[in-house]
Amino acid sequence: GAAMDLFGDLRRMNKRQLYYQVLNFAMIVSSALMIWKGLIVITGSESPIVVVLSGSMEPAFHRGDLLFLTNFHDDPIRAGEIVVFKVEGRDIPIVHRVIKVHEKGNGNIKFLTKGDNNEVDDRGLYKEGQNWLEKKDVVGRARGFLPYVGMVTIIMNDYPKFKYALLAVMGAYVLLKRES
Repeated sequence: GAAMDLFGDLRRMNKRQLYYQVLNFAMIVSSALMIWKGLIVITGSESPIVVVLSGSMEPAFHRGDLLFLTNFHDDPIRAGEIVVFKVEGRDIPIVHRVIKVHEKGNGNIKFLTKGDNNEVDDRGLYKEGQNWLEKKDVVGRARGFLPYVGMVTIIMNDYPKFKYALLAVMGAYVLLKRES
C-alpha cells in the first residue's frame, strides 16, 4: 500500500516539481556539510562532536552521550581533563581522562590516559611500544555534553538495516513534501 502510494505520488509530479524537490534535498545536505565545516574551523577540532560508544567513562559519561569538543593547540593539557584521542591502527577515537602529564622544558608534553570505569591505564590501548600520548594524538577535549542524544548513532551502527530504512524514509519525505 504505502510503496504504491509513494510511486503514484512520484508519477503525478511533473518534472519541474521533481527537480525542485531534488534541489531542495541537495540544499539540505550542503547546508549540513557547511555547518559541520564551520564547527571544525571554530573549535579547532577535526571532529567537534562525538558520541561516547562504551561505558569506560561512567559515571562521568554514559554510552550514547554526545560530547562537544574543542582543540586549541595553545591550550595546555592538564591532568584531570577529558580528552578524545586517536591511536594508530584504530579507526574509532577514544574518550578518556588524562591521569599523568610530563612537561619538558622545550614545551613538549607527554601524557597518560585512563577510563574512569577501567581498572588500568590506557597503555594497553596505545600502539605497540607507545607508553605516552602526545598533543598530535588528541582530536579534542570535552567542553560539554548532551546525555543519551547519541543513542541514535549507536543504534544505526549496531543495526545497519535500520540506518538504511531511516535514510530511505527521510529521502522520500524530502522528495515528496509539497510546498504549501
